[in-house]
Amino acid sequence: MTARLMCLTSALALTAGSALAEMNFNRIATFPVVQNIDEGQDNSRETSPEIIAATADGMTLVYTDSPLGGIGLIDITDPANPAPLGNLDLGGEPTSVAVIGQTAFVGVNTSESYTAPSGKLVSIDLTSKSQIAACDLGGQPDSIAAAPDGSFISVAIENERDEDLNDGIIPQLPAGNLAMVPLTDGDLDCAGMKLVDLTGLAEVASTDPEPEFVDINALGETVITLQENNHIAVVGKDGTVISHFSAGAVDLTGIDATDERGALIFTESQQGRLREPDAVKWIDDQHFATANEGDYQGGSRGWTIFAKDGTVVYDSGTSFEHAIIEIGHYPDKRSDSKGVEPESVTAATFGDTPMIFVGAERASIVGVYDATDPTNPVLKQLLPSGVGPEGYVAIPERGLLVSANEKDLIEDKGPRAHVSIFEYQNAPANYPHLTSAGANELIGWGALSGLVADQDGMIYAVNDSFYGFQPSIFKIDPSQSPARIVDVIRITRNGMPAQKLDLEGITLDGKGGFYVASEGRTDRVILHAIYHVQADGSIKAKKGEIGLPPELMAVEKRFGFEGITKVGDTLWMAVQREWKDDPAHHVKLVAYNLETQEWGAVHYPKAAPDTGWVGLSEIVTHGEHVYVIERDNQHDHRAVTKKVYRIPLTEMVPAPLGGTLPVVSKELVRDLIPDLTSTGGYVLDKVEGLAILPSGQGWIITDNDGVDDASGETMFFTIGNVSTGS
Repeated sequence: MTARLMCLTSALALTAGSALAEMNFNRIATFPVVQNIDEGQDNSRETSPEIIAATADGMTLVYTDSPLGGIGLIDITDPANPAPLGNLDLGGEPTSVAVIGQTAFVGVNTSESYTAPSGKLVSIDLTSKSQIAACDLGGQPDSIAAAPDGSFISVAIENERDEDLNDGIIPQLPAGNLAMVPLTDGDLDCAGMKLVDLTGLAEVASTDPEPEFVDINALGETVITLQENNHIAVVGKDGTVISHFSAGAVDLTGIDATDERGALIFTESQQGRLREPDAVKWIDDQHFATANEGDYQGGSRGWTIFAKDGTVVYDSGTSFEHAIIEIGHYPDKRSDSKGVEPESVTAATFGDTPMIFVGAERASIVGVYDATDPTNPVLKQLLPSGVGPEGYVAIPERGLLVSANEKDLIEDKGPRAHVSIFEYQNAPANYPHLTSAGANELIGWGALSGLVADQDGMIYAVNDSFYGFQPSIFKIDPSQSPARIVDVIRITRNGMPAQKLDLEGITLDGKGGFYVASEGRTDRVILHAIYHVQADGSIKAKKGEIGLPPELMAVEKRFGFEGITKVGDTLWMAVQREWKDDPAHHVKLVAYNLETQEWGAVHYPKAAPDTGWVGLSEIVTHGEHVYVIERDNQHDHRAVTKKVYRIPLTEMVPAPLGGTLPVVSKELVRDLIPDLTSTGGYVLDKVEGLAILPSGQGWIITDNDGVDDASGETMFFTIGNVSTGS
């Protein structure tokens, strides 16, 4: 089966899953782990939930938090309303956690240096929140796993390499190994610990095995990945190596392998790409799955199912990545490296269906596969995991899946690190909201901003400067569920992709083409301008470019046009934030008459921000009103202003530039925060686009920032009839 055909098969499965009333996972809650910091302590510190586990009753989550040097606890008695249970300090860097009953076992890194690694395995009574015991591991632990029968703990002793030494190339001693620590009546038996030598196995740097991840099956067999060595070993309960083999390599085609070019072009290839697996999980006693993240020489962008003798029974090829591309989660800035970077994998049976969950770290997505046939698993869903998913735990007894999302973007004033909770429901899937699946070509997309609707019920969207070398107009059919990108128009100038554009608004020209607004940024040589785009995407030289007049350029700031609409012969543009001559909390709505070429403006009164700033991000005409989106730049619980207002068209009378401008009135149409939390996630900051169909039905879209330090989520939803409020 070709990669493209595999991708289409996945798309059909995803389509069926969302259209039928069948069992699906839907996110029901998001818990920012900063809530576990005690009141009165510094909550501006970085937090990072990485590996996560659950107690035997499934009521408490336990996660490692490396920056805080401990573990965090979350009460999920009511999973839709998770509650903080605080943090426990472990005096080192926790790397992994497993739970048996009410006892947590945590690997803790205490290394002084790369050449003097050390660590311990600690047991914690979660009821009393006190340490029970600790074993010196003699090296730096990474992953740990508990035997299903509770008889022992396996620890991958990585003794990680210094990535700055010799470009990170191994061998770099001391070598890692596998530690197997027995449990007696639930207590650590440090004296009975076995150290399993893994040297001499791999073809790559055999003297320096770099164990990464472990899991244990019902037979007591430990599977362990040696990521940098591109090798896998299976070790028996007695510490004997049962089998070992290379993880192998794959040939990748239909990928984007060029970094930082600001375009999504999936016509390239990589030959002989080492899998270099990270996470591994048994799916039965004979097979296990690997997430092939890659390290410094590999990464196959997919995942694999192996038999324990090393036979490959399934490999996703590029189908997993292609499905992610179609829902707008492709991380373009990782193109030359490892693409979506599948890093995590777990497995569990929900109802009668064995499932495999594959987490893509850089795409912030988890793929849900039906593994009834392990030789041909079927992709059923793609879930919006959160920013930088690192670990997962399945709680099938309660119908729950949980992801720990390690990325804390507090320094960039972005969303805080969080844990996402999904429930297996008899309901349609509520994500994705938008996909390009079913198009005649593989269409990658992201960073969508301005919208406009046509008379046929289609909606057009533009991407912003994140894809500066591939400015595009996407045609969306909102009548389908999820909505479909059915075509793409590439914007060109002189036959080449138009560059140095930051498209934030689009409107119809009434003749089959478009006017688009580009938000200028002089420090990046991006002009504040309006462009006339023909139906084929071309911009005519000079005639198709409308620059700003001196009166505006003299007062401009980088926060320029964030929307454009057409009223008769006049184009109206919304300026995002105050320019130099604007009163506080007022922004310009700028007018340009296409016939007389005259400029003018009115002032719009926007809210004063609680934190950060408030600005406009869209302007649309419908009926007797002009509609705008007014938003702040805040995420999650800090968000206050995400609203749609309307202005009477009779007040849109532009005054000459340079003088006093009339101030228009505004009427609230909809507070969008309930919509933005309706799928269980945190409030996204960039509500960027509004389109209104001829019927009056309004559609909202969010900008996913090209999946760069962002969750990658694009919300695209209707707000009903904007004229009637229904």
